[in-house]
Amino acid sequence: MGLYGMMRTGVSGMAAQSNRLSTVADNIANSSTNGYKRAKAEFSSLVLPSSGGSYNSGGVTTSIRYEISKSGPLQYTTSGTDLAIEGNGFFVVQGTNGQPFLTRAGSFVPNADGELVNAAGYKLMGYSYANGVPAVTANGYAGLETVTIAQSELVATPSRNGTLTANLPSSSDVVAAADLPSANAATAQYTHKTSLVAYDNLGGKQLLDVYMTKTGADTWEVTVYDRADAAPDTSFPYANPPLATTTLTFDPTNGKLAGGSPTDISLTVPGGDTLTIDMSDMTQLDTDFSVTGKVDGSAPYAIDSVEISEDGTIFAQYADGSRRALYRIPLATVQSPDQLKVITGNVFSESADSGGVQLGFSGSGGLGKVTPGAVERSNVDIATELTDMIEAQRNYTANSKSFQTGSELMELLVNLKR
Repeated sequence: MGLYGMMRTGVSGMAAQSNRLSTVADNIANSSTNGYKRAKAEFSSLVLPSSGGSYNSGGVTTSIRYEISKSGPLQYTTSGTDLAIEGNGFFVVQGTNGQPFLTRAGSFVPNADGELVNAAGYKLMGYSYANGVPAVTANGYAGLETVTIAQSELVATPSRNGTLTANLPSSSDVVAAADLPSANAATAQYTHKTSLVAYDNLGGKQLLDVYMTKTGADTWEVTVYDRADAAPDTSFPYANPPLATTTLTFDPTNGKLAGGSPTDISLTVPGGDTLTIDMSDMTQLDTDFSVTGKVDGSAPYAIDSVEISEDGTIFAQYADGSRRALYRIPLATVQSPDQLKVITGNVFSESADSGGVQLGFSGSGGLGKVTPGAVERSNVDIATELTDMIEAQRNYTANSKSFQTGSELMELLVNLKR
């Protein structure tokens, strides 16, 4: 086995250095690829059994490892949909066949369908807010959807919450029960009135008339009507009963609502959702009437821009300045990231050696933090790769010399019989 083994060992050395050069070439080619993870050839010896004074040369084998757990430097951009991870974790993306993968390549842009895709065409996955605040599925991909932002879509938000804060003068006169606004008589009287704009399910404006009327010592009736039901050129009687009515009771010692008094009023907006108006800050003090109010909801607006927070929540920013949570992006991790299976397009899939995928949200459970407006560059260092290239080239040449020497000696041995 001597000379033949020597030649075989030289071939194994050249093959090993060839693999090393291949990884170096890949690394250099992808040095500017976002999310790329450096490949390297790991060497291990191959020993053949020897006996007596005979030595059987073995060789060298290689295994390819990827430095997946090593982060690349962050580069900040001007795109709000570019994402990077500062720390541990991966984004969950989906291929064309619907299979989920993991990636650190976070340069996402909307495609023709409004789906956020990266340079390799993989679609970003997230949990939708359509059914309420999302919760993570810790050990699987169930519940994830493709993040889709249709900027041409008009969205109307119905009113659901509001506030009404007023000072009701303690010196106001009491209105008789028969003439209270809640009775909806033509002779109705009230102490003070204001109006609030609310939005129905289609984004239409609904004007609500709010009457505040003193009914007795430290008691006030609050009644809400639909302005559309008011009598022409006047108010009472309205065509329909009040949308809601309640009685507030004040503490005479401090002018604030008494402990047993209602603190809000709920009603159904015409054509809309249930609106709850908070009145917990109402007062009855010996000063002039003053009132402020606010109701949420919005008319139909298109998405003006997309904003992503550090906790991974994707917000739609509308033309009126309002915003709405659409998705929350989870981060994934495995027990051994460097053992993940590498797939074309800077994506990874779990393997038997990597462990199962665990999902969580940004900044929780040892996961890193989502950094919007940035991308993670390749973790390749060009200087290191060029040094490795020179070293591999020299080692390849040295191994070729071993093969060449063995070949020459073999030829000499064959020619001995001539």
